[in-house]
Amino acid sequence: MANLISDYLGIHAQAMPLREQRMKLIASNLSNADTPGYKARDIDFDAALRHAQGAAGNGQLATSAEQHYAIGGGDGLNPFQITREAAQPSLDGNTVGPDTERAAYGRAALEYRASLSFVESKVRTMLTAITGQ
Repeated sequence: MANLISDYLGIHAQAMPLREQRMKLIASNLSNADTPGYKARDIDFDAALRHAQGAAGNGQLATSAEQHYAIGGGDGLNPFQITREAAQPSLDGNTVGPDTERAAYGRAALEYRASLSFVESKVRTMLTAITGQ
């Protein structure tokens, strides 16, 4: 049954939790904008989504960039976290650009809302088919 629902919802079933995790990371970046030495983090969304869809190949988590963490944490997404370089370096080593992070958060929120709207539409269609109304 879970596969039928996942197939019906398409890619958005796997994308929504990844989008949520990305929004949390960007919010964490914003909250640490003044923390000395803090490195801005993000998710390699395409690689994480391919992995969530089962296209990872041999099951090993491969890194495609030197910024990827080699060892993952408990949430299963850490291998896809990358550190972002600052557009303008700061003296304290912090790589968070507040304007860049706000723009990234706005885009991530828009993408999350688009996936949510698609899932809502599919669920409404399913309920209409079930109830006949």
